[in-house]
Amino acid sequence: MLSDRPFTKENLDQYLKELAKEFRKRNGKSVPAEIILIGGASVVINYGFREMTYDMDALINAASSMKDAINTVGDRNGLPNGWLNDDFRKTESYTDRIIQYSNYYRTFYGVLNVRTVTGEYLIAMKLRSGREYKYDRSDVIGILWEQKKFGNPLTMERIKKAVEELYGSYDVIADEVRLFVEKAIQDGNYGELYTSVRKEGAENKDNLLEYQEEKPGVINSDNANDIIAALRRRKEDKTGLDRTNLQEA
Repeated sequence: MLSDRPFTKENLDQYLKELAKEFRKRNGKSVPAEIILIGGASVVINYGFREMTYDMDALINAASSMKDAINTVGDRNGLPNGWLNDDFRKTESYTDRIIQYSNYYRTFYGVLNVRTVTGEYLIAMKLRSGREYKYDRSDVIGILWEQKKFGNPLTMERIKKAVEELYGSYDVIADEVRLFVEKAIQDGNYGELYTSVRKEGAENKDNLLEYQEEKPGVINSDNANDIIAALRRRKEDKTGLDRTNLQEA
């Protein structure tokens, strides 16, 4: 569930604190809950290249009252119902092995344990998704960039191993996405590449929104990247035609 209010590291911690308090009020101090933050929320907590995210994807292991606690905190803060959700379980990036490779973050009010995903495992999940119209690819470059600055650079061997550990085989990653990350690591110029990939992702998103207005209901997660490629070819063809007409004039 996308929010129209950004989540930052500061307000994210505050929302989680409120959520833990609300959950404890409903269940008492002896009923624990666990949340594994993934995607943009995990990026914002662990890295500095992104200051915010507009979605809060997670794996939630808690009593059923957690859903009501989430909505209560959302109502209190002007967030949409389901601002924190585990719809991620329905995507191809999901695997029940995520918990095994997640890292402890914080415990709130003694009842809510929060974990995140970092490094090569977060990259593996981003590659599995491989969306060109969100932040998946720029996040991959950003993580590579910061891990290098941390003095803990990620190699293709580590990333391949992480993909295999999460999904069983590196072959689950689309060929084009594999070429993307392999070339990025080979070049190693992450700062410049991050800027260009982030810009391209924003342009792809804008193009999809325009296409959605032309043909409502056509775009879905399975065909979005193909539509982006088709729109890119259409734009390139139009640019080539305009140049030809200009030269002939």
